[in-house]
Amino acid sequence: MRDNVLWRKESHIIILLAEALHIDVERALNLFYGTETYRQLSDPRYGLQLMSDQYIVDNILAELQ
Repeated sequence: MRDNVLWRKESHIIILLAEALHIDVERALNLFYGTETYRQLSDPRYGLQLMSDQYIVDNILAELQ
């Protein structure tokens, strides 16, 4: 169940990222999985799973700059 919740969170983050960058979801998916933020989100020690989706998108946008 925990994996399903994280998967849904990641899906929502990818959609928000696509909207923020005005790109298609497939491109946003590729960007997302290449970020350090994704690696931290996948590791419960960082606690990013507890942060809002928009907070995580903002982190990704800052990382991409």
